[in-house]
Order: sequence, then C-alpha cells, then structure tokens
Amino acid sequence: MRPFIFLLLILGAQIGRAQDSLQTNIPVHDPVIIRQDGVYYVFATGRGISMWSSKDMQNWKKEKPVFNAPPEWAVKAVPGFKGHIWAPDISYYNGMYYLYYSISTFGKNRSSIGVATNKTLNPASADYRWTDHGQVIESVPGRDEWNAIDPNLIVDEQKRPWLAFGSFWNGIKLVKLDADARSVAQPQTWFTLASVPRTRPGGDSTAGSGAIEAPFIFKKFDYFYLFASYDYCCRGAKSTYKMRIGRSKSLTGPYVDRSGVPMMQGGGTLLLEGNDEWHGVGHNAVCTFDGVDYLVFHGYNAKDNGRSKLRVEQLDWKDDWPVLRLH
Repeated sequence: MRPFIFLLLILGAQIGRAQDSLQTNIPVHDPVIIRQDGVYYVFATGRGISMWSSKDMQNWKKEKPVFNAPPEWAVKAVPGFKGHIWAPDISYYNGMYYLYYSISTFGKNRSSIGVATNKTLNPASADYRWTDHGQVIESVPGRDEWNAIDPNLIVDEQKRPWLAFGSFWNGIKLVKLDADARSVAQPQTWFTLASVPRTRPGGDSTAGSGAIEAPFIFKKFDYFYLFASYDYCCRGAKSTYKMRIGRSKSLTGPYVDRSGVPMMQGGGTLLLEGNDEWHGVGHNAVCTFDGVDYLVFHGYNAKDNGRSKLRVEQLDWKDDWPVLRLH
C-alpha cells in the first residue's frame, strides 16, 4: 500500500502545481486580447511584453514574455528605457499577427512605437517566432506636441491600415500606414481625433496637462467608435482613470459624444469610472467572440491595495451606443 500512497501523493502534487499555474484576477496593465484556435491570449505592459493564455477567459496561464531582451533599436532610441514595454496592441492582419508596442519613460514624450509579427500565438507551435520590425513612428521633445505611445491598429473600409495612438500633450492622433502596416504611408496623412484642453504647458502627468490617452477604435453599425482613457492612471488608490467614448461615420473624424460635443473640444460620453471597489478603470480594448462584444481593461483593485487587475465585461448596445453589462 505504501508505494501506491506515495504515487498518489506525487500525482496530487503534480495536479496542485498544474492548478497553481492557472490564475484568476491576473495582475495586468493596458491589456489587449485575441483568440486563436479556441485559446485566448492577453498581452499587457511588462518587461518584454507580458503574455497570458486561457481557454475560458477566467483561468489564465502566464506565458514567457514576447521579448527575451530589450530590442536594441529601442534602447538606442529612448534614453532611460530598460526593457519595460508599455501598452501593446494585437491584431490579425494580412495573414499574420501584428503586435504594436510602446517604448518610453514615464512623463516624457521621447517615445517610439514598434511592431513585431508572428505566424501563430501558440508558444508550443514550431512556427511560433516573433519577428521584430523595429520603429514605426517616434515623437521627439521640442519637435512634436504629441506622444508616440498607446498604439491601436484600425483598418478602414478600403482595407487600408491606420494607427491611432497618443497620450497627454495635444491628444489622440491617427496616421495612415503602408499596406504592410510596418511604416507610415507616404505622403504622410495625419489627423488629431481627440484632446483635452490644457491649463498649463507641456504634456507630462501633472494636473491640467491634457490627461487623455489609450485610444481604441471599434467599427460597429455605421460608425467608428473611439474609446479613450481620461485623467490619471498608475496612482493606486489615487487613480482617477475613466473611459469615455465618441463616434464618427468617418474613421478620420470628427468624433462627437452622445450630446454632440466634439472630442476635439474635450467631449466624450462617460462609459465607466472608478468607485469604492475599483479606484480607477481604463486603457481598454474591444473584441468580439462568437457574436458577443467585450470590453477589456484594467482596474485598480481597492481590495488589493490598488493593484492593477484584468477586467473583461460584456458590451451591449442601446440606441447605437455602447452600454456595459457589469457582473
């Protein structure tokens, strides 16, 4: 009996370790989500870009980071960058997975957006290999009154790729990309989609400096919906992050809120803000699985000392405007 009991103990320990490898309420910041072959993948801010996988969007397994070491071009491009990569964006485009990511340091607009591609998101596949294509766009202090972080790929009605991005300074930008979605199209075509009036110069994280960032554009019905995050993230219990929306029948705008106020003039209909349970909520993505729309974002959990956690909520629609079905 003793060998049998010993075997049971070993099997129990192995099962326990397997269960421990799956987590709920995972700690992420700036999440995006996509599904391949029945498996959901979350990419988020982190050293080398954090990656998680799940079969049910409830129990998550930590995968290896996208990058084993900081991209050489990024270290050279942004002084002070140490490999902590922000705000990835994942899309399936032209038969490949495109992962855009942000290189910066806090409160500065010496920033760059890079892109990497992969044939598959399954780390167990023989084809799993991230190819980094380097910098797509950059912002330079003293030259640009915008910040090249928080990318989001969107494809227009003619199947042409565009990149929305921006944080603080003079707001959310949109630029047309080449057909391969790895560089800015020539001649360059730029738009400003949304901004917050500033009461003081500069675009850093101080009060009155135009706190808007993290654009995500989602096509639904006859409209493009622009989701953006307002006010302040990354402050734990003092975070005031919230999500606002506007819409336009043209990808390039103008975007207006439900009251008709342009997002270029500080408009934006409130979708969700913090409360006693979540100090702040924001930096969202929108995805559709099996005909159901979801809002994916992070919140600062009041029950866990303001730690940033993943939230996934169903997104319904009323009068052609999004409404959250909170659980």
